[in-house]
Amino acid sequence: MSAVKLPPHDGPVLSVVDMHTGGEPVRIVLSGAPVPEGGSLLERRRWLRDKADWLRRLLLLEPRGHRDMYGVLLVPSEEPGAHLGAVFIHTEGYSTMCGHAVIALGRFAVDYGIVPRAPGGPDTPVRIHCPCGPVQAYVSTSGGRSGAVRFHSVPAFTLATDVSVEVPGYGKLVVDIAYGGAFYAFVSAERFGLDVCTSKTRDLVDVAAAVTASVKEQVKLAHPENDEMAFLYGTILTDGNDGYSEQPTANICVFADSQVDRSPTGSGVTARIALQYHKGLIQLDQTRSFRSGATDSVFTGKAVKETTCGNLKAVIVEVSGQAFYTGASSFVLENEDTLKNGFLLK
Repeated sequence: MSAVKLPPHDGPVLSVVDMHTGGEPVRIVLSGAPVPEGGSLLERRRWLRDKADWLRRLLLLEPRGHRDMYGVLLVPSEEPGAHLGAVFIHTEGYSTMCGHAVIALGRFAVDYGIVPRAPGGPDTPVRIHCPCGPVQAYVSTSGGRSGAVRFHSVPAFTLATDVSVEVPGYGKLVVDIAYGGAFYAFVSAERFGLDVCTSKTRDLVDVAAAVTASVKEQVKLAHPENDEMAFLYGTILTDGNDGYSEQPTANICVFADSQVDRSPTGSGVTARIALQYHKGLIQLDQTRSFRSGATDSVFTGKAVKETTCGNLKAVIVEVSGQAFYTGASSFVLENEDTLKNGFLLK
């Protein structure tokens, strides 16, 4: 069968590979994107945001994407030993870390020949430079096929526990704030009379968005090493089962502009493990399973090593999951299209 012929167009052609990790989409750009300027990955991320944001909008917003779409732009990395640099994009802007995308990128890097399969063992190491720092992924292979991926996070830490915030419509409540490459607020859904697995998604989103807005307004965040990381990415509602157990604990993450993560959230699992370790609820190398309240998909996580981030105690967290391919596409642009830069219905 011959290749699909592209329709008439007078703009760029963007080729992508689509995957999902635990149900959360990730659109990886193969070709057609401009090479961002800058001497560092963070500078390239700023250049994309300030000079080429049309690319994010075209790829993720309607009519080519949807409100909860997610993507990755591969960029050069100045990090020694990095196989690739990644800029994470969503329908509101640019993320500092994305665990579900790292899991997908690990498999993609092996399958597309960016990183050759390790000849001496079942796992192929893939070093991915993320905006928050370098992340080490390990891709399992069997019978010539790639499979599950685990990654070791940047230093993850608890910024504050039992933070009191006033949430309009819900009163005063207490949240924890932890970092797993991005900052999240954590609170049990039971505090609002909700269940992360059975309540309506709209109700969970409304609550989480209200918490995020209140924390942003009332709590000043600080990262000990990089001010560019010092913002709240979202709120994770949990089932309240934070003590160590062999049974999965469920959560749902609402991030950016009320986007719902279909997966258990890789950076969220990282932050939640760091929080549980900080509270003495788990020990090093105790594996926990985290279930998505949205799709029932599962990641596992464990703290593998103590470390520091600036003057804060931190841990390196290992998160494991599996990504799957859903397709490959080429998108075109016609310059006279008045909706060429995308739109979202809210």
